[in-house]
Amino acid sequence: MAQLKKILAGAMALCMAGSVLTACGGTSDSSSDAGTADAGTTDAGNTDGGSTEVKDVEPAKTDDLVNTGKVYNIYCWNTEFKERFEKYYEGVKDTALWDGVEVKWTEIPNKDNNYQTKLDDALKNQNTAADDDKIDLFLVEADYAMKYVNSDAPLDVIGEVGLTKDDLANQYKYTQDAMTDSNGTLKGVSWQATPGLFLYNADYAKQVLGTDDPTEVQAAVADWDKFAETAQKMKDAGIFMVSGYDDTYRCFSNNVSAPWVTDGKITVDPQIKAWVDQTKEYSEKGYNNGTSLWDDAWKAGQKVDGKVFGYFFSTWGIPFTLLPNTVDKALDDGGAADESNGGYGHWRACAGPQSYFWGGTWLCGAYGSDNIAITRDIMLKLTCDTDIMASITENEQDYTNNKAAIKKLTDAGYSNPFLGGQDHLSLLSEAAEKIDLTNKMSAYDQGCNEEFQGAMKDYFQGTVDYDKALETFKTNITTKYGDLSMD
Repeated sequence: MAQLKKILAGAMALCMAGSVLTACGGTSDSSSDAGTADAGTTDAGNTDGGSTEVKDVEPAKTDDLVNTGKVYNIYCWNTEFKERFEKYYEGVKDTALWDGVEVKWTEIPNKDNNYQTKLDDALKNQNTAADDDKIDLFLVEADYAMKYVNSDAPLDVIGEVGLTKDDLANQYKYTQDAMTDSNGTLKGVSWQATPGLFLYNADYAKQVLGTDDPTEVQAAVADWDKFAETAQKMKDAGIFMVSGYDDTYRCFSNNVSAPWVTDGKITVDPQIKAWVDQTKEYSEKGYNNGTSLWDDAWKAGQKVDGKVFGYFFSTWGIPFTLLPNTVDKALDDGGAADESNGGYGHWRACAGPQSYFWGGTWLCGAYGSDNIAITRDIMLKLTCDTDIMASITENEQDYTNNKAAIKKLTDAGYSNPFLGGQDHLSLLSEAAEKIDLTNKMSAYDQGCNEEFQGAMKDYFQGTVDYDKALETFKTNITTKYGDLSMD
């Protein structure tokens, strides 16, 4: 009965959480815009996004973990984790645990909160769903992780899934802060860390700065004043410093002094306003190409002759975005992994003017799962095993959440051929240690980030003034989240 009550509390919390959700007990046409659940229906969640130390608790005993289901259900929004699972877990999984169990993937696109909405609908039915329809593992990302941390939907990684503090010792602290509630309960773990760098076109660096050496280029972009000076040099040479309006956004949004939402009130942090001011200046001076994140013109700038000097990317941006966009022929379609293939080998990395992170994916065990022992095996091997983590980084250019694995590679003389043989892991290690999530996350971050960037586009294009753009943001965000207010 205690477990049933706990699951029901988690379901109610998610029905009240900060997203456009289907109402508890309602039809698919009814919706609830209520905010993060109150303390009466959830753990006393870390609603302000503060950093909380993971508490000492006796790990669940392996022999006590539930493992009776015949279908292991995983909810996600793309194929990234599935690829890691199939390539790096399938061959090392505990076959006794998986005897007679099949894995089922439910992939739902993330856009417009669609993934969250469908996930929440499924989670609230955990008590009534057939055993083999219950969610066992679900994924969340940084922009809405806090919503789930502040509910009972995810299992306690230590007390219920059974990992120990020693198992988790090599992970970066910020990746645990992101999934730790104010009671010190760790609700999810990640195989990756996502510190960001400035990726730049080495050919343009040589042409304009006279060098492509990362140390010397870093000196030219070491702070925002130097970055602007270099932007003017690039413009004089017919090259855009960055592609569009959104390129520097995460450098500012990840360095805010307070989360988007506190006690139901939306606040535009000074760092967010600084991004607006900078982007308006860059738009007027021709330092950017007026593109928007992910559009065709934005992608085109990543070609070796795309007339864009650099892009801000976190770890995933190199293999999943920059590499496929810059090559002439995809590597998995026979394209050469050398400098003859478009921009392969023509990019370098430096720290840039401001440390930041972007994104990240966490694994959460679901309350009501009948395969918790399998969840423990997955988390242990795909987020804690040093050798597996090192293999993922070396083979996939995915910066893994394991300090020992990264040190193992750098000590062995790691080099990245896509980056001309550069060891960018050392830069990422330095950046990862600087990430501090204290008071920077809320349950509403995905919606606030998307709506704010969208509303500011008209301002950057000169069709409205800032106050009008801000009013558009206020209207859109309070419509999306009906429980929020904004002055």
